Amino acid sequence: QVQLVESGGGLVQAGGSLRLSCAASASSASIRAMGWYRQAPGNQRELVATITSGGSTNYAASVKGRFTISRDNAKNMVYLQMNSLKPEDTAVYYCNAKVGLAFKDSWGQGTQVTVSS
Repeated sequence: QVQLVESGGGLVQAGGSLRLSCAASASSASIRAMGWYRQAPGNQRELVATITSGGSTNYAASVKGRFTISRDNAKNMVYLQMNSLKPEDTAVYYCNAKVGLAFKDSWGQGTQVTVSS
């Protein structure tokens, strides 16, 4: 089981920026991919961005061009740089890791991001 700890959430005005960080307890060698998901009240959890161990990235259409996911394998960290934030980006953001050959999901506890208009 991989433990994931997020940080960096908070309150920001529309148009502002935030950077989320996620620290993984396991070696990057066992983590196949990492990503960020979000869940707004009343909505299902949705994918925001993912990055593979090789550095390939994927973004939700709603954040493409505004958010950037990156990964530091040496530090077992993944980051989400969020620019040009909109009120509709308000949600709890969760870090995800897919671990081992079975790509088993591990989740962080979540960090709140609130964007005011």
